[in-house]
Amino acid sequence: MIGIKGIFTTMTGFFDRERMEFAVIGAFGLHAYGYTRATRDIDFITRLENQGRIIRFLDSLGFELLQKTSAFSNHLHPLGSIRIDMMYVDGKTADAIFADIRKVTLFEKNETPVVSPEHLIALKLFAAMNDPQRKYREFADVQEIARKVDVDKEKVHQYFVKYGFEGLYEEIFGKKK
Repeated sequence: MIGIKGIFTTMTGFFDRERMEFAVIGAFGLHAYGYTRATRDIDFITRLENQGRIIRFLDSLGFELLQKTSAFSNHLHPLGSIRIDMMYVDGKTADAIFADIRKVTLFEKNETPVVSPEHLIALKLFAAMNDPQRKYREFADVQEIARKVDVDKEKVHQYFVKYGFEGLYEEIFGKKK
């Protein structure tokens, strides 16, 4: 199981067995859309109702719970220093994200759910809003998504407005028509 690929396969197998809706986000979400950058963590999003089962499962695998809120949990495996970051959503947010997932091949696993590029951008903007030190890295990721994938620019513009980055929209996407 140790190693990014092994942990990825273990986690997606767990989600499938437990019939949990989930999707890949973060660097592996970027990779699904053609932009690869180095990472030592795996990021997933799932419904809030799954949080307890996921934490218990990761604990059984030897992961240390680093932080837990109603929206996030972060887990570190002592061997290999691989981290799993979980994001939990519910209600209309969860319904919108899971209604719009894409299926891609990651680590030879066919049909891995990945958030839509628009939702991936929204998550990047959310992260930049909540941690200003990550702003430039998150915007670089958004810029790469915009270069690699045709996105719904109106929907993306709404996310820029929602998270307070409307002024930066034009830098990445050009003038709004």
